[in-house]
Amino acid sequence: MNQTVLKATDLSRDYEVGGGLFSKPGIVRAVADVSFEVQAGKTLAVVGESGCGKSTLARLVTMIEAPTGGSFTLAGTEVTPEKWSDLRTDIQIVFQDPYGSLNLRQRVGQILEEPLKINRPEIGAKERREKAREMMRLVGLREEYIDRYPHMFSGGQRQRIAVGRALMLEPKLLVLDEPVSALDLSIQSQILNLLLDLQERLDLAYLFISHDLSVVRHVADDVAVMYLGRMVEKGSKDDVFTAPRHPYTRALLSATPKADPRAERGRIRLSGELPSPLNVPPGCPFAPRCWKAEDKCRRDRPRLDGGPQPVACHFPEAPQPGAAGRAEPATA
Repeated sequence: MNQTVLKATDLSRDYEVGGGLFSKPGIVRAVADVSFEVQAGKTLAVVGESGCGKSTLARLVTMIEAPTGGSFTLAGTEVTPEKWSDLRTDIQIVFQDPYGSLNLRQRVGQILEEPLKINRPEIGAKERREKAREMMRLVGLREEYIDRYPHMFSGGQRQRIAVGRALMLEPKLLVLDEPVSALDLSIQSQILNLLLDLQERLDLAYLFISHDLSVVRHVADDVAVMYLGRMVEKGSKDDVFTAPRHPYTRALLSATPKADPRAERGRIRLSGELPSPLNVPPGCPFAPRCWKAEDKCRRDRPRLDGGPQPVACHFPEAPQPGAAGRAEPATA
């Protein structure tokens, strides 16, 4: 049985917005009561529309920001701000834009050695250099490039450097925040295959954040769907893609491009507007856009439950294989 590397329980993050001399600030619940687990050697993909809270969740897990509610553990150790300095080396992040995340004034060798200089001061300069060369070989770069600057590499090569830097401290978990969305399609497959190869070699856990469901289908073991800061469905990749239970998940999957021009599309076009995060309606937050919504949905907020494929919906689809693609069309 795989070891649980990361376990989050009711994680929440609130932000104060606006306010002034005579008015109170509004509260945006960017992440609300999110719970999940990530096992060693496995990938949990978090998907949803822009603004659903995916990147905020990444900042909480990587200890960039402290949660305002809930908790999470790393390899059984509860993560608190007092322990951040000791635990940060076990979780590293790879950002979407490798050009923006690398220091353009440093050579590749310096970029790779810097995590060791800061967190492993007992390692000497010669050993750091050798570890940097080993890492370049591991991520598929020629070690003679070690004295080049980031601008001398292609986008895919820069992302390999970013992945190598994240692995220098031998973390247990990588948070991958849209790691291939800034790359050409031909390069995306190379980086994804690299990530899968590294996961198998190093028994890494991945928290993979993406809006591209075709990429998620290629790399994920489990999928969590977020909407307005909350998880609305979780399950194995096969269950979620084959038989989505939440209407929002079905709408997302119906919008995924299909390579086969003869395949039935069954696109679900959602009506209504996305509610303001400053004024989330009572009940189910998806109700204003849902073709299945009834009075109960607008009144009572559903809980995320329902066995191995839990769903936050009062009227979910039965977990039956083959349900995907048979959705009722909604009003455009």
